[in-house]
Amino acid sequence: MRKYVAVLLVVLAFASCDKKSKVEKAIEEAPPVSLKVDRFDKAFFESTPQDLPKLKAEYPFFFPQDGTPDAVWIEKMQNKDWRDLYNAVEKKYPDFNKQTDEIENLFKHFKYFYPQTVMPKIYTVIGNMDYNTKAIYANDKLIIALELYIGKDSKFYTFPAYLKQNFEERQMMPDIVTSFSLTKIPPGNEHTLLEQMIYYGKQLYLKDQMLPDYTNAEKIGYTPEQIKWCEENESYIWRYFIEKELLYSTDSKLPSRFTNLAPFSKFYLEIDNESPGRVGQWIGWQIVRSFMENNDVSMQDMLKMNAKELFEKSKYKPKKADE
Repeated sequence: MRKYVAVLLVVLAFASCDKKSKVEKAIEEAPPVSLKVDRFDKAFFESTPQDLPKLKAEYPFFFPQDGTPDAVWIEKMQNKDWRDLYNAVEKKYPDFNKQTDEIENLFKHFKYFYPQTVMPKIYTVIGNMDYNTKAIYANDKLIIALELYIGKDSKFYTFPAYLKQNFEERQMMPDIVTSFSLTKIPPGNEHTLLEQMIYYGKQLYLKDQMLPDYTNAEKIGYTPEQIKWCEENESYIWRYFIEKELLYSTDSKLPSRFTNLAPFSKFYLEIDNESPGRVGQWIGWQIVRSFMENNDVSMQDMLKMNAKELFEKSKYKPKKADE
């Protein structure tokens, strides 16, 4: 019997790999995608004050029409701290060829699943260290704030460690998928913890499909140790949510405890400092994966589903650490 089960598992594994390889092969054989990169960061910091009118005419969307005096932009051009940051970005990204190839491959995946995807022009910028807008895909533009991808140990970062760990080049593609997902996953209106968890779970499942060569840790922005903690404590986390009757709760504190960016999740127990933040996102991801394994539904249709219905059809069962 054990031999039969082992053979069956091998067959299923090969079938799964074959299915994945067919999708990836179809994407590889699809027409090439060519994207143009405009290094606004270079254009700005390698300009002189006399070039400012020309810059504003060429890049009007980077200069808000709010009456900001030219002196503000000139000071930024010449400020030593800003120029030091620009030099650090320039050292990390003297050209953008490798990253452009990765983005083009990513957009081939977008095109495969969503044929109407608009191919954007890429703009690299040096912004104001806003970690909520590291990469923005909107309409026909993809804007990437390179100052937030120069490495977690950069001297320019004064953020806490749980934020800095994702200021790495490898997080650029997951961040682009996050921005892309905003147009594909409708927000819910029930405001329950379950709805929040499923929303982020859908987002992470989208990364499964768009970034097949990335690790689970890279997709969610965890360290390998944080992923391991979630895997080892999945059944405990789930039991806590059930026993505390949190799934359908609309308590406004729950997002900050379990789905928003945070140094750790807040169970209000001794394990808090051991846990990574956003464990609710991770559980939501496992629910969505379980749903896709147990239902014959396209990813595109799944992303539009109501969270409660998706959960009820997911047949989700948390794994124990020894499974």
